[in-house]
Order: sequence, then C-alpha cells, then structure tokens
Amino acid sequence: MKHKILGSYFFSALLFAVLLSARLQVQAALPPDQTGDNPEVTKLLDDIKMQAAELQRDSDELESFTRSSVSWESHAAELEVIKEHINKIGQTLQKMQSLRSSASPWQQEAIDRITPVAQKLASNTTAAIEHLNKSPKRLQDPQYQQYLKSNAEAASQLAGLVKDFVEYGKTRTTLEALERKLEVPR
Repeated sequence: MKHKILGSYFFSALLFAVLLSARLQVQAALPPDQTGDNPEVTKLLDDIKMQAAELQRDSDELESFTRSSVSWESHAAELEVIKEHINKIGQTLQKMQSLRSSASPWQQEAIDRITPVAQKLASNTTAAIEHLNKSPKRLQDPQYQQYLKSNAEAASQLAGLVKDFVEYGKTRTTLEALERKLEVPR
C-alpha cells in the first residue's frame, strides 16, 4: 500500500499563490525619506532564520538517506517534516510581504531575495513527494535523488541568506547607534 502525503499539490500551489498575491498587494513604493527598520519585519526575519536552520538540518538528513538503505516510510516521514517547515516559512513570508511597504529598503531586499528560494524549496519538495507517492520503492532513482540534493542546497542557501540579512540588520543598527552617540554626520 502506498503512503500518500496529503495535499502535496495543494501545498505547493497554496504557498505560491499566497506569496504571489501578498507581493502584488504590497508593491507600492516606499516614500523616499523612509530609512527606519520595521521592528516587526526584523522579528519575522529572526523567526525565518530559526525556521530555515531547522529546514536545512532536516533537508540535509533526508538527502543523506539516499546514501543508505532507509525505508520509503522514513523518507515519507522526513518529507512531511520538511513540508511543515516550508509551510511555516511560507506563513512567515506572507506576514513579511504584508509589511513590505513599511519595511526599510534593506528589509524589502531581504523579502525579495528570500521569496524565490522558498518557492524553489516548495516546488522541489512537491516534486519529491509526488515521486515518492508514485514510486515509493524507487528511492535510488537519480531524479528523486536530485530533488533531495537540490532541496538540501536550496535550504542551505536560504539559511545562509537569512542569517546574513539578520546579521546585516544587527550590524547596521549598531553602526547607527554609534553614529548617533558619536554625533558622526551621515
């Protein structure tokens, strides 16, 4: 009996639709004089940083399954965990997209660069789920293994990207505080 991971098509389509519609709703340009960071976006970036680290860990673990004789049920369970991580990231991105117009320029850039990587992860995960649903005994299929490898790489890219943006934000905040303290003109 095949193990079906419910809603793989729905999950991918929903994530893409939510991210696209949220982005279209907030495409209004920032006023030219807005430079302050949105603290809510900063918090959401911290949240995504944690979520992406968990996703990276689980994606790496699933990709390592391709080098062992782990059962298809274990693959299915790990794919379900990864799907849940991606859904959480999608929800966090949706919140960020809704705040995009009040975000600082660097925060907007972070949102714009994180979104396509999350979409790639959703697409790859959906493809892996579909493959596993159709052929649970073909775990050594090169195409399936490529989905898992691509997911692990994209999860690593997402985790690194978000980590770098979070660090940039913290460094920028520290620099601005020092500039104010020292009364250094900009």
